[in-house]
Amino acid sequence: MTKNVWIKHATLATLRSDQKGPRSKEAMSDIGLIEDGSLWIEDGIIQAVGTTDELEKTYGQKEADVIDASSRLVTPGLVDPHTHVVFGGTREKEFEMRLEGASYMDIMNAGGGIHATARMTREATEEELIEQTSRRLDSFLTHGVTTVEGKSGYGMNWETELKQLRVMRALQERHPVDIVPTFMGAHAVPPEFKGREDDFVNVIIDEMLPAVAKEKLAEFNDVFCEKDVFTPEQSKRILEAGKKYGLIPKIHADEIVSYGGAELAAEVGAISAEHLLKASDEGIKAMEKAGTIACLLPATALYLREEAAQGRQMVDSGVAVAISTDCNPGSSPTTSMPLVMNLACISMRMTPAEALTAATYNAACAINREDTIGSIEPGKQADLVLWNVKSYQELQYLFGVNHVQSVWKKGVQVVGNP
Repeated sequence: MTKNVWIKHATLATLRSDQKGPRSKEAMSDIGLIEDGSLWIEDGIIQAVGTTDELEKTYGQKEADVIDASSRLVTPGLVDPHTHVVFGGTREKEFEMRLEGASYMDIMNAGGGIHATARMTREATEEELIEQTSRRLDSFLTHGVTTVEGKSGYGMNWETELKQLRVMRALQERHPVDIVPTFMGAHAVPPEFKGREDDFVNVIIDEMLPAVAKEKLAEFNDVFCEKDVFTPEQSKRILEAGKKYGLIPKIHADEIVSYGGAELAAEVGAISAEHLLKASDEGIKAMEKAGTIACLLPATALYLREEAAQGRQMVDSGVAVAISTDCNPGSSPTTSMPLVMNLACISMRMTPAEALTAATYNAACAINREDTIGSIEPGKQADLVLWNVKSYQELQYLFGVNHVQSVWKKGVQVVGNP
């Protein structure tokens, strides 16, 4: 079978730009659209992009698997820059509790929430977690997602954190979806450290972070900076300690209350701040100045019946915005990035072009992968989605529907038929 693939006659959203780094303001609307577009792939790498007539002149006589897109939309593979994809068990009973009036923190303080998943993840074997997570990654693929970031954090002890990170490493070798690992030992304070929170912070800094670095298990270090979880001071200690081991800071910030998380993200030079439902105006300004990406999670807000983050304000303020499913068992049990793009438009007033940028190129920037994925350009991985719609506007207009027709990962078709 030939290793060359030629996609022709597509409405091609390349996301190409001369701008380096994450895009903000008007640049988020520049999706590099090519009508009757075409791209040529060799050995999983994009070699040429242009109109079909332009590529006919160079590649017309070469052997290839030819895909006639027939004016359907082709985009880069979607990138999900914030997931908790490795976990044991489910928490559907909490969904019912929430509908009956219990809050996120009520459930967590009663032993549910993160603590419940931590118990189930501790009990699961590594092979059980691989099997469960593989099924979730299959679902991501069918929704057009070709790369995900994955966080640990459902262990809160080294044995389970290590197990989660090793599961990600194993699946990186076994599954088509690329997994970018983040260490999040600071997801919650385990019950055995209640009242001794600083002692647990010391365990993370003195024991867990050195072990993560020694085994090269993660690229990023994340912390849940939130009232009744980790204070800004504790969060700063953990993130600064991680930087000494080469781990890039990320931060769960200002999800439940305004807590200075956005400001802290800017202060420590975090690549991204996540959630940000309650971010202050000062925090948004600080993020813009520092170049910190806002990773917004509108499906989580919907699931928790909270007002979504101020995506429109952040874009207009010059903050680069990415979006994500926040796939997790408690507050966003979904793998649908198409739904997240819909919600970015509906609940955060982003435009269809901005939502697509946030789910591809800016999402790649949020996990330090913009040099290889996130746009359709020569030299990048051929991670692509063929959608059964004519335009990027239609992709967002017809909401709540999975329009994926075919997905290619590194030039290999892994979903659907052209």
